[in-house]
Amino acid sequence: MKKVFLTFVFTLLSMVAFGQSEWAVDPMHSSINFNIKHMGISFVQGRFDKFEGKAAITAIDLDGGELAFAVDVNSINTGVEMRDKHLKSADFFDVEKYPSMEFNSISIKKDKNNLYILKGKLKIKDVTKDITVPLNYGGMTKGQQGKEIMGLQAKFTVNRFDYNIKYDPTARALAKDDTIS
Repeated sequence: MKKVFLTFVFTLLSMVAFGQSEWAVDPMHSSINFNIKHMGISFVQGRFDKFEGKAAITAIDLDGGELAFAVDVNSINTGVEMRDKHLKSADFFDVEKYPSMEFNSISIKKDKNNLYILKGKLKIKDVTKDITVPLNYGGMTKGQQGKEIMGLQAKFTVNRFDYNIKYDPTARALAKDDTIS
């Protein structure tokens, strides 16, 4: 339920530099969104309002860098309070037992098309799985306060059943795949 069900990791990640290679996610210019098909005909969209992340990147081309993110699952927001409450329940994320989702990179490498491939471990609830995500590097510039900022964007799909989100096991009302951006 990525948007309304299983969410994670990145979308537009603006990072503010705290040194030559240490970066922190700027929550004012970043988002973690999800989108999942509902009832076979429409899509439910949502986001997580609270998250933090950091990066250690020593080269402008990102090769060999590291990324880590944590998402406060209780901050899920679909714009419908009743649905958000249900998503926080044991039917979905079970926020009382599993208050956060986490991602830790294993590698970042540039491919033959000058795009980046981010590999890492995604933990949702009690399950940690390896994932591979295309990572778009928007570049670097100086922000309003004169600090270096970097733009990154990722979009990927997660099968909610892989992370013990078993509500509607037939996937008729709620699709099994959730798109994160």
